[in-house]
Amino acid sequence: MSLRNLPSIDRLLQVSSENIEAYGRPLTLKALRFVLNEIRGKKISDSIIPSIEEIISCSKEVIEKWSQPTLIPVINATGVILHTNLGRAPLSKSAISAIENISKGYSNLEFDLKNGKRGSRLVHAESILKNLTNAEDAIVVNNCASAVLLVLSSLANRKYVLIPRTMLVEIGGGFRVPDVMKQSGAKLLEIGTTNKVRIADFEESFEINSPNSIALVMRVHRSNFKIVGFTEEPGIKEIADIAHKHGVILVDDLGSGALIDTARYGLSHEPTIEESLSAGADVVIFSGDKLIGGPQAGIIIGKKGIITKIKRHPLARAVRADKTCLAALNATLLHYLRDEAESEIPIWRMISMPLDQIKSRAKRWQAEINFGNVIMSESTIGGGSMPGETIDTWVLSIPVKSPDKYLAVLRKNDPPIIARTQNDCLLFDPRTINPELDEVLVSALKTILRLI
Repeated sequence: MSLRNLPSIDRLLQVSSENIEAYGRPLTLKALRFVLNEIRGKKISDSIIPSIEEIISCSKEVIEKWSQPTLIPVINATGVILHTNLGRAPLSKSAISAIENISKGYSNLEFDLKNGKRGSRLVHAESILKNLTNAEDAIVVNNCASAVLLVLSSLANRKYVLIPRTMLVEIGGGFRVPDVMKQSGAKLLEIGTTNKVRIADFEESFEINSPNSIALVMRVHRSNFKIVGFTEEPGIKEIADIAHKHGVILVDDLGSGALIDTARYGLSHEPTIEESLSAGADVVIFSGDKLIGGPQAGIIIGKKGIITKIKRHPLARAVRADKTCLAALNATLLHYLRDEAESEIPIWRMISMPLDQIKSRAKRWQAEINFGNVIMSESTIGGGSMPGETIDTWVLSIPVKSPDKYLAVLRKNDPPIIARTQNDCLLFDPRTINPELDEVLVSALKTILRLI
């Protein structure tokens, strides 16, 4: 027997009825051809040519591998509330329901039900954002980076954007403010030093540049790192006053954004959206999936005339939000209007979770697996929000000889469990685990204990 005598595709298809019924003929055919090409490429000897049954079995394995989704739910046991790598903010039940409801069929995404004509998708989030923040107008795009790019492209193309060197930040994925400015066509005008900037630096820039050459002043909140030590920086009201004195727009990029005072939970005060507007910012930019606790989105609010100009820019269409994002965002923002964010939005429920409740769950896990220790630890906000801020927590600590080995086993669980390690122990933080998944976690822990 030689490789030329391998079964034909037609013959293999005739005996692949189960695969065809389960996965369809086109995918089955593609998998069979893939397997045959693999056999020919290995240049194996005639004596070990796979049988028809083995080829069919291999093709099924190939199909299953191709069909396996790459984006799947995981259990976050790390204690990092806004874990960027794990999808940041989990959505509230109402937001999930809103996505499901709007995805069942057609919707009035861009249709005005009142007059029966074409409408705008921008209105679906505009009203609730105006009501919630007291902004004159609002627009939602697909993420915060897009929002920054759109604002700069709309308001500062070929003109200077005045920004302190203390705010020339880079966030995850190599996203740098100077690079975004360059892409938008705006010109960067740096002032101050890397650790100190004064109002006098702003005034000097306005004096040495022509009045029409500066389009706006931009303030960027450092939401993912801190500058400490020998530092100085004016507050947003001071910056707003100097900008408006010279007839220039102030754009405040808050990054995370917050509608709740984080100091209520023992954290440092994060500048709120309403504070930014009250201090005089003409445009405020923030994320929908960080401290707002909703879907990935970039939210732009501010003065009506300025937001109208942003809405009309051609780039606005390229970065617009889809119907599922708008539905989930509206449902999330509604929790704030109803004063139920702490009970309904997962990240705020986690942040406000009582310590005794956390300890009780960790103790229950320990009792069920009859192993490990319940110890004090710290949860973090994460997600490029509130750098260095931690919240006291209790964790289940399981000592192991090879933490990486057991982390790998946990990642193979269904659903995968992502934990953290400390001093050769696996740590599991109840704060970031939905109580509905407690039994799934306990079952997985019992499995890995058999390996210890």
